[in-house]
Amino acid sequence: MEKRNTIQKQLVLDAVFRLANHPTAEEVYAEVARSHPTVSKATVYRNLGSLSEDGLLRHIKMPGGADRFDHMLLEHHHIICTQCGCFADAPASGSAALDEAVARQTGYSGVSHDIVFRGLCPECAKAGKA
Repeated sequence: MEKRNTIQKQLVLDAVFRLANHPTAEEVYAEVARSHPTVSKATVYRNLGSLSEDGLLRHIKMPGGADRFDHMLLEHHHIICTQCGCFADAPASGSAALDEAVARQTGYSGVSHDIVFRGLCPECAKAGKA
């Protein structure tokens, strides 16, 4: 069954690209509602899920926190500040090799991963918020 490309889906996708900061679903909803207040929160959440399933957005699951959505689909990792919650891209290499090693060692296929590093961002470190 082919999924429809609705106006609401495009609004949600546009909002994630406009925000370009790994927004949470709540942040995406607030961005969409600024210019389209009749779009419901449920519609935004449903479309975020659909866009992620379709491979148009990356869904970053955050244990103990609000999940985030990324418009950048190339393989990369993330880092979050343990003090202020700043969330950013983190350069790292060897992702494919890690997936292959885990697949070999476990017998699983289609192995993938998301890595979120944690630490104190430069601004919080400078402010002495350790």
